Amino acid sequence: MYGALGGPRLLLRRLREVMAEPVSPQARLDKIVVHIAANMVAEVCSVYVLRADGWLELYATEGLNREAVHLTMLRTGEGLVGRIAETAEPLALIDAQRHPSFLYRPETGEEIFSSFLGVPILRGGNTLGVLVVQNKVRRIYSEEEVEALQTTSMLLAEMIASGELQSLVLPGIDIALRRPLALKGTAIAEGVGLGHVVLHEPRIIIKQLIAEDISVEMARLEKAIGAMRDSIDTLIESRNMGPGEHRDVLETFRMFAHDRGWMRRLREAVTTGLTAEAAVERVQNDARAKLQRRTEPFMRERLHDLDDLANRLLHQLTGQSLVVHHEDLPENAIIVARNMGPAALLEYDRSKIRGLVLEDGGLGSHVAIVARALGIAAVGEVENIIDFVEPGDAVIVDGVAGDVHVRPPPDIQNSYAEKARLRARRQEQYHRLRDVPAVSMDGVAIDLHMNAGLLVDLQHVAETGAVSVGLFRTELQFMLASRFPKLEEQERLYRSAIEAVGGREITFRTLDIGSDKILPYMTKIEEENPALGWRAIRIGLDRPGLLRTQLRALLRAGAGRVMRIMFPMISTLEEYESAKALVDRELAHMLRHNRQPPAELKLGVMIEVPSMLWQLDEVCQRVDFLSVGSNDLIQYLYAADRDNKRVASRFDALSPPVLRALKFIADKANAAGTPLALCGEIGGKPLEAMALMALGYRALSMSAASIGPVKAMLLATDLGKAEAFVLSLMDELTGGHSLRERLRQFAEAHDIPV
Repeated sequence: MYGALGGPRLLLRRLREVMAEPVSPQARLDKIVVHIAANMVAEVCSVYVLRADGWLELYATEGLNREAVHLTMLRTGEGLVGRIAETAEPLALIDAQRHPSFLYRPETGEEIFSSFLGVPILRGGNTLGVLVVQNKVRRIYSEEEVEALQTTSMLLAEMIASGELQSLVLPGIDIALRRPLALKGTAIAEGVGLGHVVLHEPRIIIKQLIAEDISVEMARLEKAIGAMRDSIDTLIESRNMGPGEHRDVLETFRMFAHDRGWMRRLREAVTTGLTAEAAVERVQNDARAKLQRRTEPFMRERLHDLDDLANRLLHQLTGQSLVVHHEDLPENAIIVARNMGPAALLEYDRSKIRGLVLEDGGLGSHVAIVARALGIAAVGEVENIIDFVEPGDAVIVDGVAGDVHVRPPPDIQNSYAEKARLRARRQEQYHRLRDVPAVSMDGVAIDLHMNAGLLVDLQHVAETGAVSVGLFRTELQFMLASRFPKLEEQERLYRSAIEAVGGREITFRTLDIGSDKILPYMTKIEEENPALGWRAIRIGLDRPGLLRTQLRALLRAGAGRVMRIMFPMISTLEEYESAKALVDRELAHMLRHNRQPPAELKLGVMIEVPSMLWQLDEVCQRVDFLSVGSNDLIQYLYAADRDNKRVASRFDALSPPVLRALKFIADKANAAGTPLALCGEIGGKPLEAMALMALGYRALSMSAASIGPVKAMLLATDLGKAEAFVLSLMDELTGGHSLRERLRQFAEAHDIPV
């Protein structure tokens, strides 16, 4: 129906001129619908905008009754317009009034129009409104006309996203793009953060939608596609990866970069008169609208792949960096990302970050470990968070409940601001306890140690008054590096860590990799059950060169000092003996080369494999100390993967089977006079820590943030009474019954803060 092939392009140019005119938002919309109707040879053109309350409101029309503007409302799913908003798909009808979804609205005067074409106004795959044209005569709308209307709707999407139309809504009402959202994820680092969104990989803002020269834009698109493909090829080939699932995933990603259908749609979008950037945005909008409504996991994975490809292509076209300029960070930044490596988080200015929100990334992810070390409130697995936020949006991160509030209303914001102030006051109270001895009401002293893995963690040792660093995770250095750290690099880190704790002891755990902790430069071994596979000390003993290098670095760093080394995942006494033999070999090497050895060397093992419970008598005679790794021990006791949501919550750490196993370890160690600590997550939770102390544990190691709350609990506890109560409960209850509620009642009755 266009008078010439240049119809759509001519329309886009005219609309661009309208967008630049210094007129009111309503006047601009009124002009836009007039131009669209004239260009499409339609008697009607109408724009409906989706509001935050779920209503579609008529914002402008040419051809319908103009008095109906801002008065006509439709629910999402109601009528033809509501159906388009709900499905996010175009709808073209020869006789609209015969369609089952047709809804007669007498105030608009549309009963005289037969043909109907409507398209969703999309941004990031989300529906912001609906654009409609109608004709009195029965008319078949061509694919080119549908395509043109979809392209035109992109201009309206940018107009809505800019906030320009907000001035037209009633007081207290927001358009859908700006509506408050309450999203649920997985809490991965405790804390509460209030601030404003900073996108880790900033979305490209496309300012030029209309092409001046289609041939130039097509050439730019082809060049960017080639550069993107080359970068993916380099990514795959430069890593020198062996075969395996990881290689298959990247090869599939590369296949999508060559997908003919995707390329055809990109090129067709350019031929309609769009710039290369606008074409990528347009095609990806359509793909997101369709794929994010699919529930099949493989379709969701394809959506993530296409998102990544579109993002890479846009950055190729614009030359923009994938990472925000850190000097532009606001003072209260909430970093939002689809996913993020641990090194990327460390690049940001910690003093300005208040929180982290991820689409991917669970409790055991590498970035979660770093977030906890930095004390940043973080929530992971928040579905489609990138599509719901704009840079600068107000956002609240609840790293305790796993909630994320985007553009929160005043009452929510005030409530969380009060929570943050209360948390700050509590932290100040805990800080005042720093120099108070950790002794119970009945005079039992408990050693409170701190877990760490980064040098930045160690500043908290003095702040919290921790006795020592009870666990230093050496694998984080390996996880953050682009290659295996050299001997000298490891030695520097360990020496710096020793110096940073100011004379306190520090217990270094040897490399604990495998399972969920895969080094980016190490070929992943495919295993049916990685948690029970080749990991930790098993890798070290099978690759003695790797373990010997680390031991040599540790022994050199500890020259003339006390050096404590702990081996993870020990399952037999023979494994410990083999590891100790490597230590003895490295000590002999040092003496042969006239190097100063540690003044005192203490070797220990982690009790986290159940088989060790029946070797404790022999182990206690051979080691200098024991440390219980409760995270792994509990998951192995119940054969329940702690990272699997379906089974992780089925069993409680405060159930009799777990407590009996922990008491058995404590009794054996205490009888043998072998120093014992616990360094798992339960040691840093006041209620669980109270139970552990009642079982005979006199040393607990935890995150820096947990030391204050655990000490406050201890100072208010009579451990004699707590021990009698816990032991009586263990005798009373059997099976998997949790003691949690009974313990909480005991704490409340005795005014113990847990």
